[in-house]
Amino acid sequence: MPISSASAMSVLAALLDRSLKQIAKAAGDVRWFDREAIRAAADVWDNNLFPLFWAVSASGAGERDRRAVIALEWMAGLSERRRRWMTEQAEIAGYDVQSLLPPAKPSTPGRDYRGHVMAPQVPLAGQRVDDLVPDYDLATASVRHLQVERAGARLTAFLQLDADRRFAVEEGTPPALLDVWLDDMTSATFDLSDRRGVIMDAAAPEIAISLGTGGRLRARAGEFRIDDRSWHLSSAGRRADAATPPRNGPSSRLRQPPTESLGADARAAAVLLRHAMWELRSVRYAERADRIPVLALCRAFSRAGEAILDAGSRRGSGNREAAFRELIRTWADQGGPELSRWFAGILKAHAGRPDLLGVPQAADGPLTSLADTTAASGAPALAVLTMAAWTAEHTGYRSERPASAQLQLALPPRPGEDSSAPWRLRTVSCTDPNAFRLRTDAFQGPGSLVQVGKPTAACSLDLHRGALLISARDGWSASVN
Repeated sequence: MPISSASAMSVLAALLDRSLKQIAKAAGDVRWFDREAIRAAADVWDNNLFPLFWAVSASGAGERDRRAVIALEWMAGLSERRRRWMTEQAEIAGYDVQSLLPPAKPSTPGRDYRGHVMAPQVPLAGQRVDDLVPDYDLATASVRHLQVERAGARLTAFLQLDADRRFAVEEGTPPALLDVWLDDMTSATFDLSDRRGVIMDAAAPEIAISLGTGGRLRARAGEFRIDDRSWHLSSAGRRADAATPPRNGPSSRLRQPPTESLGADARAAAVLLRHAMWELRSVRYAERADRIPVLALCRAFSRAGEAILDAGSRRGSGNREAAFRELIRTWADQGGPELSRWFAGILKAHAGRPDLLGVPQAADGPLTSLADTTAASGAPALAVLTMAAWTAEHTGYRSERPASAQLQLALPPRPGEDSSAPWRLRTVSCTDPNAFRLRTDAFQGPGSLVQVGKPTAACSLDLHRGALLISARDGWSASVN
């Protein structure tokens, strides 16, 4: 599609529609579920929806565009990652957003509330890894968390390591964590015997991480960050401290655009859509991913950006407010009865507008999947693995956390259902697993799923003939059916 220099307001509205399309695509077939894509696209609108409505509600195209530029600059100012997303999605929609934005500023380490410099998130490259060696001992590091997950056609991983410091800190200081994100993975092998001792080789063309004696992770790209409140005392932290302006200097972060001038109905529409985005974003918690009616929400708000732009472009504040009221009703109609009840609850509880939708028994509690949840007997014979995670026993937020494992599976239609019905997502977890074995082959598509024992007692799950094997002493959080 050719790139055009359209109005800033059109670009802002198009970015909202691109987010909804991204989310719908990521959830279209749960066998290729992309939880991170859904989270990231929804997260954009946490603090950008009200600026969008503020911009679109201005009288006159010139003022709408002026406000839209302010909103776009605010959106892009969060991070270079956000700016890249805006550029990519605007180009797909046929727009050039870069011409509307000021030049990007170089990324520098930030400072925390104490004024201490914080470690940035950086590409996983050879020199970057070498810079870790003087400050952290990877040879004695241990795996706290490993998560391998499907992201559409790719595999990704998140690895968190407890890393021993080579520099002195105060007694009682929380341990240092090394967070590693891997993208476009080519192989993964992990067993509970591979928890201690790490070797990282980030030489091109492939990142290689060895865990213990037999664990292996391979990927074409990655990033890492030291999560250490004492990083400022390390040699790398001291160098960054000398080059980073003090926290009490002028902030480079723009002020959030004002939104107080929104009309009651424009505000109600913004409140409703933001709550929907919050629900979509909650798939970041794996245990919520199979409970959110992602596709139903995308259907309800289909082409919302275009519709909001149309409503805000009406002449006269009264006509604009009437258009936003009608838009809310359109969203409810497109969402169907179940979503309409939830919409009415949100409007009543958070927008003070119980009158907009005449829906009985409105509720503003968490949404649940609109799919049939009738239980079936026993686990299905086939499954597709979309995520597998293991977490070591550790202390978190001053409380002891047991070791745990979590699985996300795409399951076929239940017996008696139409064989062409969509597959469904199922998330289960267990505590203190006594076996956790994972190989890349576990993600190769539909495979034989074998459950031994009862889900509520000692049992094990085997997928793809041992490519994934988890044994749970006390059973699963829910039945795999």
